[in-house]
Amino acid sequence: MTVGGVVDIPYLVVGAGPVGLTAARLLSNGGQGSVVVDRRDGPQRNPAAHVVNPRTLEILRQAGFDMDAIGAIAQDPADAGHVNFVTRLNGRLIGRLPFERQGDDILGLTPHPLRNISQHRLEPLMSAEIGASGLVDLRYGTEWVSAQQGDGGVVSVLRNVASGEETTVRSSWLIGADGAGSSVRKWTGIEMVGPGSIQSFVAIHFRGSLRPYVGDRPGALHFVMDPATAGTFIAHDVDRESVFMVGYDPSAESIDDYGTERCAAIVRAAIGDESADIEIVGSGTWHMTAQVAERFRHDRVFLAGDASHRFPPTGGMGLNTGVADAHNLVWKLLAVDAGRAAPSLLDTYETERRPVAEVNCHQSLTNAFKMVILADALGLHPGATSRDLAASLDDPSRSGVIAAGVQEQSTHFDMLGLQLGYAYATALNPGSAVAADAIDPTLFAPDGSIGSRLPHAWSADGRSTLDLVDAAAMTLFSFGGHDEWAAATRGSTWLRHVRVGTDVIVGDEWRETCGIGVDGAVLVRPDQHVAWGSARLPGDVASQLDAVLDAVLGR
Repeated sequence: MTVGGVVDIPYLVVGAGPVGLTAARLLSNGGQGSVVVDRRDGPQRNPAAHVVNPRTLEILRQAGFDMDAIGAIAQDPADAGHVNFVTRLNGRLIGRLPFERQGDDILGLTPHPLRNISQHRLEPLMSAEIGASGLVDLRYGTEWVSAQQGDGGVVSVLRNVASGEETTVRSSWLIGADGAGSSVRKWTGIEMVGPGSIQSFVAIHFRGSLRPYVGDRPGALHFVMDPATAGTFIAHDVDRESVFMVGYDPSAESIDDYGTERCAAIVRAAIGDESADIEIVGSGTWHMTAQVAERFRHDRVFLAGDASHRFPPTGGMGLNTGVADAHNLVWKLLAVDAGRAAPSLLDTYETERRPVAEVNCHQSLTNAFKMVILADALGLHPGATSRDLAASLDDPSRSGVIAAGVQEQSTHFDMLGLQLGYAYATALNPGSAVAADAIDPTLFAPDGSIGSRLPHAWSADGRSTLDLVDAAAMTLFSFGGHDEWAAATRGSTWLRHVRVGTDVIVGDEWRETCGIGVDGAVLVRPDQHVAWGSARLPGDVASQLDAVLDAVLGR
């Protein structure tokens, strides 16, 4: 609707990456329209993020994205299920580690094992689905310029990048998902906390097959340790397309120093074949940071994704943390707008998501620093040469130290605990947050505690228990005493009741994992996190449930 030359919209989402697109999809699922703007002329074209972890896939599944289509663009774990440490790509294998748990053995913990799905393939798929929605106005080639807050909304100025034409829009809420250099965050004055530049890299994007060089040791990542050619291959498609990351000194060089010929020489040297058939597509620079925004909210403006946190890539947590941000935020916005929750519920977006971002940032940085352990084991001190590396590898007395150095990197590629095990500190479980350095990123033992993700189990009809969670309402799972629980929920406009054993058949092991007795119940938020659980049927079910909902929704 346009009033006085100002376009009125419920939600404005700045940034059409996976985070912004997820937010728009969740808003539309809740019946709310949004305008999504991005200054780029279309979805991501070049390789960027590539790790999509189980929790993100669960969120995309709940949001209704075509999971068969997403699965079709994922790399086969046979090609992307390992990480190699090598002298050069066709050279000596120093060590090899599994890349996360990508096999069917993990299907007891999640319906979707981690997959390597390149962002420049995922984003167009998401964009196409979002663009087909009548509730989402997706505008590429449109930049967010500025905003003013007041009168219960945010008035933003948008500019068409090609024509320069400006449009004024008024939204009830603004979600800034516009990346690491977020214009929205800069406008709010919110500062980033943490080191802004740890190391700088040139990313060389090239086409060509790496299969002849990796042979029987394919992998998603290949760390080239030879000092003369050091860097990392990211195989987005081992047969067609990869990126080589090489460190550089921005005080002495710029991207202009990395022309096509130099980039080709760098890649061929790291491969170990000067005649390798490759085509340089392009190159760009980026700076490794480890930062979390001091705040995630500025009145009616919320930051999500890289706009609110920037991690080292060691762990692949950036995109995944951002998608979970959107998942946490959107149901709260919808609940407040519908009058089902108090405005104070929106304060919990920051109190819940910022600690998760801090933990993920800490672990990503820890993973990056652990590479030093392997370098030391290989004798790669400053000024070390290819000959020094060869001498270390040929020294039998160093084999144990080198093997241990490789094994030290295993956490980097086995972080299921971080991906699925985080729990929010809530009004009903205020002490659940754990310090970043006290968390085992690998360990995951689902338990159904308040604030944690609902444990996954398969129902008799082939659905995941996560599929039973209503994305637009609170969901109460009762395991017995169904009539009493039903009577307590009757008349509620925002509470769905699922009778386990009647509406859906799930084994008793799931109930026990949730820590619930035979007549108890568990209340789950729209974002699939446990809001409350009762081991037994309370004496006054209705009063107990009302009090819980008031606490959960800030009423």
